Amino acid sequence: MIDGIANISVQELRGVGPKLASMLADYGVHNVEDLLFHLPLRYQDRTRVTPIAAAREGNDVVIEGDVRAADIVFGRRRSLVARIQDGSGTLTLRFFHFSAAQKTSLQTGSRLRCFGQVRRGGSGLEMYHPEYRVLQDEKVAVEEALTPIYPTTAGISQNQWRKLCKQALTRLHKEDVDELLPLSDTYPYELTKALQYLHSPPPDAAQESLRDGTHPAQLRLALEELVAHNLSLHRLRERQQEEGAPALPFSESVLATFFADLPFTPTKAQLRVLQEIAIDLAKPVPMLRLLQGDVGSGKTLVAAGAALQAINNGYQVAIMAPTEILAEQHWRNFYQWFEPLDITMEWLSGRTKGNKRISALGRIACSDASLVIGTHALFQDDVAFGCLGLVIVDEQHRFGVHQRLALTKKAAPQLGRAHQLVMTATPIPRTLSMVAYADLDCSVIDELPPGRAPVTTTLIDSNRREEVVTRVAAACRDGRQAYWVCTLIEENDVLQAQAAEATAAELREGLPNLAIGLIHGRLKPMEKASIMAAFKNGELALLVATTVIEVGVDVPNASLMIIENPERLGLAQLHQLRGRVGRGEQASHCVLLYQTPLSANGKQRLAVMRESSDGFYIAEKDLALRGPGEVLGTRQTGLMEFRVASLPTHSHLLDTVQSIANTIRECYPERTDPLIHRWAGSGQQFAKV
Repeated sequence: MIDGIANISVQELRGVGPKLASMLADYGVHNVEDLLFHLPLRYQDRTRVTPIAAAREGNDVVIEGDVRAADIVFGRRRSLVARIQDGSGTLTLRFFHFSAAQKTSLQTGSRLRCFGQVRRGGSGLEMYHPEYRVLQDEKVAVEEALTPIYPTTAGISQNQWRKLCKQALTRLHKEDVDELLPLSDTYPYELTKALQYLHSPPPDAAQESLRDGTHPAQLRLALEELVAHNLSLHRLRERQQEEGAPALPFSESVLATFFADLPFTPTKAQLRVLQEIAIDLAKPVPMLRLLQGDVGSGKTLVAAGAALQAINNGYQVAIMAPTEILAEQHWRNFYQWFEPLDITMEWLSGRTKGNKRISALGRIACSDASLVIGTHALFQDDVAFGCLGLVIVDEQHRFGVHQRLALTKKAAPQLGRAHQLVMTATPIPRTLSMVAYADLDCSVIDELPPGRAPVTTTLIDSNRREEVVTRVAAACRDGRQAYWVCTLIEENDVLQAQAAEATAAELREGLPNLAIGLIHGRLKPMEKASIMAAFKNGELALLVATTVIEVGVDVPNASLMIIENPERLGLAQLHQLRGRVGRGEQASHCVLLYQTPLSANGKQRLAVMRESSDGFYIAEKDLALRGPGEVLGTRQTGLMEFRVASLPTHSHLLDTVQSIANTIRECYPERTDPLIHRWAGSGQQFAKV
């Protein structure tokens, strides 16, 4: 393998002094190979001169012409305006920031070549602040390749990036870059050719495929980047498992006793997943398992079974949820199930203060509390566990990779790491889980408890709001219960609370005979618990809420949900909200009360909600419409930092990625570190976890 190009420092290139080298290092560029893998975001076509008459509004073009007039114009803003003509038409150049030298260079009769975006102005076609050069008598050739636009930071101009990358390409012509993937005829492009092409695409390049990320050169690099990402996650897994974990043997009699007291029978899917978890927990290496299941599939029961296995072996269990309302829901469920079994429980959240917190921390540290339930407060520095054996993270996409792993490290050093079960009620498309959760084994509860009635979804224009209010009143008079969910564009507790309060006041005025409750994120935990208990007990007919009820709320008699402004929410969140109804046996309905006009994207998303209640289908559609950052949450470190790879555009590569990564681990392990370093640098997101 040739490794010379990776050993050539950027300081050996022309124009790179200590100051620029330091700025490049901050960007992760230390050597010539790093430069080659600093790839353009997009391209400009400066390979041909466009006649002014052929220039179209909104397009970036090169034009050439003679200056016919140039003046400083005093309007709302002082500007330098020049009119240029090329024989086919006339175009205006406008500069709001200019110097005296610039004014002199734009004298009548000068010949200019300009590049910029064409706009429609008061005097016809215009360019604002175009790049330009004054042409003398000599013929100046146009660019021979598309002009790359690189990701950059303050202090490094596009011209500097282009000059540096051009020098790097010159070095690449002399010696190849390391080929770290196993040789194969199936790759869409050779690595060296792919790099040359993407830094300097020819004039006839397929610009549409470059823009879409589907050009073979991009596919070759996306493939390698995804392989590096897969290897980095597996490296993370290996490092965790090297530390070992307490072996927690399974007891069938303990689980049977627990099931005997339940008012329902677990589904076959729940039992299958419990068996997968039981096998993992019995091993002396940390379990790393993702539990997926659609809304209402019974993940909490599976978590309880896993917790019992750990507690029965004398270890503590920590359950972490992203919001207090979900953590409180878990507390109520587990208290109901575990109190008859004499299992001691403890609560910890950011609002646990003073002596109450000191007392809770003491019980957790000396193992008096077998089960600890709380929010992100659980992974704060002053929380120490006596013998932590299992960590269960609910709605894990709300937490970063670092956060969930920080909690598993709270096991006593002699015990190794705690086992880890992460759960999500937001089904993750297979393509996304292969990338984001390659370090986790995956279990899926693919069956709902029997007797669940399907939820009918209707789209209604907000102009018909009065009809919807009448429908809610009729449903509540018949003894059913309903939710009315208020949403805002801003994720702001104060504004959401105000919106919910205004809606509740309006509904109380219009429906004076109904008992109407109000719940939002600004209420104190005791208030929220009291209101939810009243709703669950049937004392309230209608509950006005913000999206705090998205997960964890289970009221079987609630069979109608109104969601205001659903166009402002993602599909996964809408699916979660809709999952609060349809938990009993009566027919349930969800009304999406949207505002017109709807965008094309909004129409698509709401249509998906109407046509399907399958969480996995909805998740795939959500991925296609919104991208991985919105579906997973940007806290999933690393996913949004891909340079070339993009989902779902490159989803079709993932089976090949998995196969190549397995081959490298088995046959070429020495290539793992160079691949991870090439694509993630020394600041790899998981290196210090």
